[in-house]
Amino acid sequence: MNSFMINIIFSLILSFLITFYLIPFFCIIAQRLQFVDRPDGIIKKHKTAIPYLGGVAIFCGFLIALAFVCPANSQLFLLLIGLTILLFVGLLDDIVVMRPLQKLFGQLIATFCFLKAGLYLKEHFFFNFWNIPISALWILSIINAFNFVDVMDGLASLIALAAAIIFFIIALCLQLQSVMPLLGAFIGALSAFFLFNRPDAKIYLGDAGSLFIGGFLAVIPFFFNWGAYNQLGYLTPIIVLSIPLLEITSLVLIRSYKGIPFYKGSPDHFSLYLQARGWKKVSILWYIAVLYLLLCGASLLFVTGKISFWLLLIMGILFLINWFLNL
Repeated sequence: MNSFMINIIFSLILSFLITFYLIPFFCIIAQRLQFVDRPDGIIKKHKTAIPYLGGVAIFCGFLIALAFVCPANSQLFLLLIGLTILLFVGLLDDIVVMRPLQKLFGQLIATFCFLKAGLYLKEHFFFNFWNIPISALWILSIINAFNFVDVMDGLASLIALAAAIIFFIIALCLQLQSVMPLLGAFIGALSAFFLFNRPDAKIYLGDAGSLFIGGFLAVIPFFFNWGAYNQLGYLTPIIVLSIPLLEITSLVLIRSYKGIPFYKGSPDHFSLYLQARGWKKVSILWYIAVLYLLLCGASLLFVTGKISFWLLLIMGILFLINWFLNL
């Protein structure tokens, strides 16, 4: 085992341990400050008030691990600034509910930092004129998708963890050393959090955590040169993040049909539909885990050219049929 892989394993273990030991401490702080998520009987159906600050614990473990294994450079600096902005925007929204435009303004500032760091599409297929607008739309969509999907114990953290593991496996197969330490630190911190966030959750991400993990997973694909491995390789992140993308798309359509602003809360989330049909939370998490095993195989086979776009399209249609039949 070379020194590079040792560094990655070290970052994963360190971020896991730091987050694991910080979470009980943050739970106590949140309870004392009454910084908790109270049930409302509509979307929030947990039995007791649950502490926030889980996202802050993940961020701390992630950041400290990176300090040990990643060399400082302007791209990493701008990435961390953008992620920190998202964390604080979400934290402010957890404390005092922000207006949608205020929240969007903070997300736009973070997006600007990511774009300034060179984290945007570089595929010639889109031409230079469209690269920045499409990249900004992608970043904002994924950020808000994870914010929307975070309505059930363990759901957002499991989806984020599964997606990060798939990106890590792809990076390992393609020998992309620049992105693997980032993903290692993220996976370690998120794994520790999931142990406390699975049903019945002892702590929640809060908007701070959902915006942070959404922002991280939105920009990670821009570290990959997808076109070097497959002409249509840029479709791979859509496969990996298909479940949160399905969530945000369906919510916008359903709420628009009902005449509800898409940013307003409503019990139209897929996880709430499944629970209404009698599914237990643990069963939903296992269902998501199985789907992500399939997505992992599909994305690996596609990016390495083992399956064609048309076969991927057929698989995608079958995936959608299965998805909607279960709702």
